[in-house]
Amino acid sequence: MKPRTISDRVSYVGAVDWDRRLFDALIPLPDGTSYNAYVVRGSEKTALIDTVDWPFAGALFEQLAGAGQPDFIVANHAEQDHAGAIGAALERFPGAVVLCTAKCKGLLVDELHIDPERVRPVEDGSKVSLGDRTLEFVSLPWVHWPETMATYLPEEGTLFSCDLFGSHLATTDLFATDERRVYEAAKRYYAEIMMPFHPLIRGHLEKLARYELKTILTSHGPGYRRPEFILDAYRDWTSDKVKNTVVLPFVSMHESTRRMADHLTAGLAERGVAVERFDLACVDLGKLAMALVDAATLVLGTPAVLAGPHPHAVGAAYLANALRPKTRFASIIGSYGWGHKAVETIAGLVKNLKVELLPPVMIKGAPRADDLKKLDELAEAVASRHRAAGILA
Repeated sequence: MKPRTISDRVSYVGAVDWDRRLFDALIPLPDGTSYNAYVVRGSEKTALIDTVDWPFAGALFEQLAGAGQPDFIVANHAEQDHAGAIGAALERFPGAVVLCTAKCKGLLVDELHIDPERVRPVEDGSKVSLGDRTLEFVSLPWVHWPETMATYLPEEGTLFSCDLFGSHLATTDLFATDERRVYEAAKRYYAEIMMPFHPLIRGHLEKLARYELKTILTSHGPGYRRPEFILDAYRDWTSDKVKNTVVLPFVSMHESTRRMADHLTAGLAERGVAVERFDLACVDLGKLAMALVDAATLVLGTPAVLAGPHPHAVGAAYLANALRPKTRFASIIGSYGWGHKAVETIAGLVKNLKVELLPPVMIKGAPRADDLKKLDELAEAVASRHRAAGILA
């Protein structure tokens, strides 16, 4: 395996994981992923930007044999899918020094048992010369760990952004050629990983605006020769703007909650409100997360199970609370047999969401005419809030 040329001084030496279908035992990977690493060659020294997940270390070293021995190993992020091969790289290249933030050094030492004597912390804005090429370090904490940074190559206007702007997408393309496909993959990645930190990322976008960016090279998925494509997408996703959309994840045991979801969906559609529905019994959590990125309203549907909400609904509430979307309104619908505390339980699970809770509709047994009327009232309440927010004419 040979390194792939990006420019005269920059080569790709990462690995494509075509067959991986789950990340962190949680995140679906319908299109696989990649662990991107790069070599930057100056007139005097060479740097390896990030490594790969440890099972792919052999592929990394095979490519490095043709790309040059590194003097520096830049660790933009300490998570194992990027730093997993650092220990093996230090054994193979005994003269190499790791460059990373001070917090990253602590994580590398504690979690990956890297020799602290081989790690040199760098400050935000500091630079390291490779001769006729320069590495400038840009601190970007909470993207999506506290120690994260990016590395800027000013002579070429290239930003090695690590996880920021990435996508779980296995492809032979080094750059986003099919932007429609990459947009969807990047939005899924943002929703699953970056969204909880969107206020901080919005600030990081302002910080990066100071740099002339001609190329962005990510640590997952293809990079960008047209940086404005992904920068504009991130500006939209991290903004306060919401869309005229209700996300309706639900689970139904005996069809009552499903009938309620059907009626509410029709009522919202009649009022001009878009609905994205998800059956939690067979949901792709990534698609649910994507829908939450810019939806104005979340309505969670659940039957009662031993007086509480269904476990699938609990999971969906927990996910929404963890992802912290910019959703403005929320409600709960569902059915119970002899009693329930579903509303109280779910409300307690979504305290991170800064939403107005619209009156829930929890009914006993199958829906009757009066129950359907309450769902119509909920649909009207949602439409009214959307009109007041200026997202529904």
